[in-house]
Order: sequence, then structure tokens, then C-alpha cells
Amino acid sequence: MSTSISETAGKITVHVLQRMKNNHEKIAMLTAYDYSMAKLLEMAGIEVILVGDSAANVIDGYKTTLPMTLDHMIYHAASVVRAVEKALVVVDMPFGSYQGNSKDALHSAVRIMKESGADAVKLEGGKEVLESIDRILTAGIPVMGHLGLTPQSINKFGTYAVRAQEEAEADCLLKDALLLEKAGCFAIVLEKIPAQLARKVAETIKIPVIGIGAGKDVDGQVLVLHDMLGITQQFSPRYLRRYLDLSTEITNALKCYIQDVKSKSFPNEKEQY
Repeated sequence: MSTSISETAGKITVHVLQRMKNNHEKIAMLTAYDYSMAKLLEMAGIEVILVGDSAANVIDGYKTTLPMTLDHMIYHAASVVRAVEKALVVVDMPFGSYQGNSKDALHSAVRIMKESGADAVKLEGGKEVLESIDRILTAGIPVMGHLGLTPQSINKFGTYAVRAQEEAEADCLLKDALLLEKAGCFAIVLEKIPAQLARKVAETIKIPVIGIGAGKDVDGQVLVLHDMLGITQQFSPRYLRRYLDLSTEITNALKCYIQDVKSKSFPNEKEQY
């Protein structure tokens, strides 16, 4: 059995991801927001770690990703980077840090790269953010795109429902994917769109396509770590596979600890000095 490209790579770079796509080798990507979890992802061999603005939901308890600030994202990203040697670390640019003003976008991206040590940034949107993407790329900063369901635009769409089900929106998404590729994005995330459309995008563009709720015929997959580990329970979309039920396991462990403290069985003689 031949060794995979990601296994032989010393450091996962945007070029390694491109080679993986060319070789039909799937890309595994998960979110992380802190040192300890990022260290576990690194040990497991995850190729791409996304420091997502989903931290607003699973870490900070907000209902949307909109409250995340640039300072918040840099803080989380720096914590992750300190744990990682091999994985490619991509950081979400938060709402308000790149829309509308390409100079502000460049300033935000430079801050993320300089202050966190990350490898790349991710932006939501198509043609409406092309000017920001162009300016960021001129500084030599790798950019990952994000199309389909774009959580930062929740107030525009008013729902987290599947996107691009109608022909007009599907055509627009494919055109945006081609524009992002032409602009120089190294990869694109497709979120919550029909699997058939996602396959068409992945077959049409040459750069890697990472799916979340976009079917199996893309170049890789991403999930929110807290969702796939079962730490969060209130969020259960069709595309989410829970690999553990840590919510139950952690709660049971905490109850055992409380009981041991109350019953004076912890600490025992071997657990004291």
C-alpha cells in the first residue's frame, strides 16, 4: 500500500493540499479554538485545522457568529498555532473585518498572520468580496474561500436552510467558485448545498473543495469539533456524524467527582502528601 501525500509531507501547505486533490486523496479538516484540543488534532494527524468563528457558538455561547471580533480570532488562533507543527492552520476572518473595504481587509489579514502565526485566512462570499481577496493575496497571504451557506450573512438570508437548491442560485455559486479560483484562492469550503452541485463544483475547478453538508464527492470534509465529539447536543443537522457522546461522558464523570468529594472518598491516602 502506497504512503499518502499528507503522511510524507513535513508540513501541510497549500501546495500539499493541491497535490492531494490531484492525487484524489481526501483532505481531513476540523475546527479548534484552544491549545489542548489543537494538540489532540495534531497528534491524530488532521491535515487542516480551522480556527473558526464558530467559536462564537461553541465557546462563547452566542447564537450567531457575528459578535466575534478580530482580537477574539487572533487570541484563539495564537493558542492553536502554539500546539501545531504539521497541520495547516486557517483562520476565519470575522464579520466586519473584510466586507466593504479592501484596505481594512488587508489590515485585518496581516494582523491575523503576524499576531497568531497562522498559515492562511478564510473569507465568506463570492464576487462581492473579490476586491478584498485580491488585496490580501497581493500581500502573499493564502486565502480560502467559503460559498453556499455563509453564517455571517444570516441576517440577509434569515435562515440556515440548504442553499443553492434553485437553478439560478446554483449557477451563481458555480460562477463564484470559478471567480475565487481565478482570483487565486487555494481552496474553497462549500457549506450546506446539494451534493450534486458540490460534485459539479469540485469537478469544474482545479483547487481543493472542502465540504460541510455538501456530500461525499468533494475533495475533503470539515466539521465543528465540538459537534462531532458530542460536546454540543442542541445542534443536529443531517450532515453531522457524532463520533463520541462526550456530553454524557463528561457529565457522568463530573457527577462521580462530586459524589466522591461529598462522601470523602476523594482524595484517598494515596492521593495526598
